[in-house]
Amino acid sequence: QVQLVESGGGLAQAGGSLRLSCAASGRTVSMYVMGWFRQAPGKEREFVAAIRWSGSNTHYADSVKGRFTISRDNAKNTVYLQMNSLNPDDTAVYYCAARRGLRVAMNVAEYDYWGQGTQVTVSS
Repeated sequence: QVQLVESGGGLAQAGGSLRLSCAASGRTVSMYVMGWFRQAPGKEREFVAAIRWSGSNTHYADSVKGRFTISRDNAKNTVYLQMNSLNPDDTAVYYCAARRGLRVAMNVAEYDYWGQGTQVTVSS
């Protein structure tokens, strides 16, 4: 069992930055792939970024590529999402997720554990 707690959300202006953190507890998270997803009002939850336990294999949605960076600190059992050049389309609840195994996945259904989410609001 893995417990995930997100933090770092809030209000930002367009062009600004925020950094989200996801603290994991329970089983050794270094054996999991960690992902970030987001869900805007009235929309389905969508993939944002994911990273393997080794930290060397990352994947991003096209909409955030070049603006967002996912990283992890296995010693702290924490995964981060650095978000730069934010725009109003980035407004959503952001969720941290974990999946067993080594393959980076982009589908919601492939993740086994989820955090409660943190709100990110970007004003124009």
